[in-house]
Amino acid sequence: MPKILIVDDDPDIIEACTLILTREGYDVSSALNRDQGMQMVTDMQPDILILDVMMEQPDDGIAMAQELRRKGFKNPIMMLTSVGKATGFEFDKDDEIVPVDVFEEKPIEPSRLLSIVKELLPEKEG
Repeated sequence: MPKILIVDDDPDIIEACTLILTREGYDVSSALNRDQGMQMVTDMQPDILILDVMMEQPDDGIAMAQELRRKGFKNPIMMLTSVGKATGFEFDKDDEIVPVDVFEEKPIEPSRLLSIVKELLPEKEG
């Protein structure tokens, strides 16, 4: 069963995403901030990471993605955020600045979330 880690400071987003993803059979864990998220990545080695951009600091999610990539985390990272709506700026993935696989605005439709997760997860052999 693929493991998904959601790192977001909004408990409602965590709850909604967890409900959608667990209903599809995924093993979902969550963290409310960057520090908890970093520890959980180490502990659980998620198959996919769903990150918010703005948590305790305005760029926590981006900094976390950068740090994980520097440390060799190769699994997919999905950035799920409302930063574009909040700031009026348009953001997207970028190999150096925003090293994620997908950048999506909140709120995300459940079908879109599932579609992206299925697309990003590698087929597990075994």
